[in-house]
Amino acid sequence: MAGEKDTHQSPETLTEEQAERMLAGMNEVIRAGEEMRKLRTEMIKLFADFGWTQDRIAHLTDMSQPAVSKQVTKYKMGDPLPPTKLSLGQLDVPWLEGRLWGLAEEISENYDTARCTRYVHAIARGKKRFTPENVDELRRLIEEDLMLHQAEMPSSYRNAYDEISRGLDIPAKVTTKASASVRRALAHQIQRDQLRGDS
Repeated sequence: MAGEKDTHQSPETLTEEQAERMLAGMNEVIRAGEEMRKLRTEMIKLFADFGWTQDRIAHLTDMSQPAVSKQVTKYKMGDPLPPTKLSLGQLDVPWLEGRLWGLAEEISENYDTARCTRYVHAIARGKKRFTPENVDELRRLIEEDLMLHQAEMPSSYRNAYDEISRGLDIPAKVTTKASASVRRALAHQIQRDQLRGDS
């Protein structure tokens, strides 16, 4: 009726809960971006340690040569990286987590109904971190996929999972000075390459 006050007025400000929900996704993207930049910097150090030219590194990283030069110069002024082994059979936890991630991605890409797909996407977007709880959940999903697709799945997937799982169940007392994120990224790629070669 005329003269009655509108009881559905727009609020003057957002509630703290609304702001938190709104910013949560943005914060995840920003955090993931910062982590990726840091990982790229560490990978540049690794590539320089392999003896790759700055031009080659610039091409691979899609950076300018002066930007790569700056990173390499900074790296040479700091502590040298420990030697990096690239064999799959290493037993430190970040390496095993990287292998698990690589296996999950292979399963996700090759099987449309893979249970681990959503988790793999969350890891790629930085929404899931490699906490013990998240690693356990990823293992559970991979185990389900190995059971569901065992008839058509190469035996190398099961063999890789069993090896990774044993290592994660009884972690070896291995310490490494190398960055955990670099070790994960390397193991992830090497595991994928190995599985593709065995398919």
